[in-house]
Amino acid sequence: MNLPDSSQPLKRERKTRLSYDLFIFGLVALIVGLAGRYLASPAAASVRAFLDWAFSLTSDQAMWYLTRAAGMIAYLLLWFSTVWGLAIPSKLFGEVLSGDFTFDFHKFISLLSLGFLGLHVIVLTADRYLPYSVAQILVPFLSPYRPLWVGIGVIAFYLSILVTVTFYMRKQIGMKAFRYIHYTSLLAYLGAVAHSLLSGTDSSLPVILLLYISTFAVVVFLTVYWLVRAMVNRPTKTSQVKTLSAKPVRHS
Repeated sequence: MNLPDSSQPLKRERKTRLSYDLFIFGLVALIVGLAGRYLASPAAASVRAFLDWAFSLTSDQAMWYLTRAAGMIAYLLLWFSTVWGLAIPSKLFGEVLSGDFTFDFHKFISLLSLGFLGLHVIVLTADRYLPYSVAQILVPFLSPYRPLWVGIGVIAFYLSILVTVTFYMRKQIGMKAFRYIHYTSLLAYLGAVAHSLLSGTDSSLPVILLLYISTFAVVVFLTVYWLVRAMVNRPTKTSQVKTLSAKPVRHS
């Protein structure tokens, strides 16, 4: 008599979630693409005139304001994703939230941060004051403006993409590799902090500087807490020997 495989419903649920995520991503990309194509068409001249009146989109500063806003939101989302990722293994949520919710929400935040990072990068190509080429955006350290710190931001962007993609590849790469790759999210966050502080035009403002310092302090605290907790809960060789010796011996 063959017993039903209990893992089949879980596999179907994961496939359904992946299909749903891909559908939402494709739908959003389609809507944005169609909206952009419409705004670029002659039929949308009145709409463009209204947007220019409301937001001054044709000014030299409009795209700069937009990329700064997108970059700030992307940083906060990346910070939140990092904090959430550190809180999960630290068991800070306890019994309040289910494991599936915390994981799915972590994935959602990561995807959302990538969306705003993409907007932050793409808008630079439309900036009239300091336009970027595709190579300057995609290749680290080619930026005409503070190439070192902008290049570190590009590397942090690539690391964020790598970490987010592994959400959908856990089965293929295994949980051990998934965890090791996920550790690089801390490097991505550190790169984002360095990029924001040393290449951001708003970092000299007291409020923005306080924001960076406070968010960074939270990540440092949670990282130390996670490491200390892992060291305390790590089984020693003595405890492993005691556990093995305490097990009953089976006689044939």
